[in-house]
Amino acid sequence: MKTISMVETAEQACRAVMNTYTPAELPPAGIWHYHQGVFLEGMRRVYEQTGNEEYFNYVKNYIDLLVDEEGNFLFAREELDAIQVGILLFPLYQKTGDKRYMIAAKKLRSLYGSFNKTTEGGFWHKDKYPYQMWLDGLYMAGPFALMYNEHFHEPELIQQVLYQEKLMRSHTKDQNTGLFYHAWDEKKQQPWANRETGCSPEFWSRSIGWYGTALIDIAERLPDYHPSRTELIEELRALIPALLAFQDEQTGLWYQVTHKGAQEENWLESSGTSLFIYTIAKAVQNGWADASYLKEAERAFNGLMEHMVYTSGGQWKLNGICIGTSAGVYDYYVSRPASANDLHGVGAFLLAVMALEQAKK
Repeated sequence: MKTISMVETAEQACRAVMNTYTPAELPPAGIWHYHQGVFLEGMRRVYEQTGNEEYFNYVKNYIDLLVDEEGNFLFAREELDAIQVGILLFPLYQKTGDKRYMIAAKKLRSLYGSFNKTTEGGFWHKDKYPYQMWLDGLYMAGPFALMYNEHFHEPELIQQVLYQEKLMRSHTKDQNTGLFYHAWDEKKQQPWANRETGCSPEFWSRSIGWYGTALIDIAERLPDYHPSRTELIEELRALIPALLAFQDEQTGLWYQVTHKGAQEENWLESSGTSLFIYTIAKAVQNGWADASYLKEAERAFNGLMEHMVYTSGGQWKLNGICIGTSAGVYDYYVSRPASANDLHGVGAFLLAVMALEQAKK
């Protein structure tokens, strides 16, 4: 059997989604949504590596379906998730010079002043989740703010992102394992909230993956001289061995509930595993983590290829992807359905493969 390269694997993943959905059909269809944003950012990075304009045009077509000639578009104004897709606007503008992309970016930037906040100034994840900070939110709203600063020179956005990260870390990091709880409720009123700490009770792999991915993307965009850069890198250096302590010995993958692999109802999950690969590979590539960790990222990738990726009759499929998930208790996480080719997973897979390819080089 012919061995294909990592880039070819990433292209197979792109093609699987492109053959299933037009840009207008990407689920949830016709909506400005982070599901599409994560996948399209992964595809954009494949475009950067291959130069295949078909990938760039696919990304552009999705954005152009939603952003009109005046830079107007519909988006959820009460949630951090809406901002994530905005990271695509900057490379589109850089290549095309089309000003409507920057008009749209300014609309998203305005949300930071309107979000509800905790008493310390932490952004609520969504209005319907009052006084709650979720790990996911740092990735959804952080990298965009730094990219916006690079274009429009608003350094206060850097401080905003760093403050949100510090709040999230202070409330969700578990000092015993080095892992992070999925969510924190300042009011300690949610059914899942610890009555003393306000934290949700479990470590959910995809949420920790979002956090690690955010640390990488934020640290890469901070100037070398920025005093907080070293602090973020130290957090990455602590996070990676904490993750590896719970990597499944047999498959190289991670479980849906990160630290409870021994429990029968728990299951191996693709999107969280992919985001951990991304975090580790990028940290090694940047010289922020020991190069020996790359072997563990490769082992996880090989585990995905062996246990989660299936190709038959020219069809490519990534299994074991948890669908969209809120914060909750153990039974909630392990009872969530696993899907195939969900954009959460394919997008995370693309990020992982391209990061690992670059780190190996």
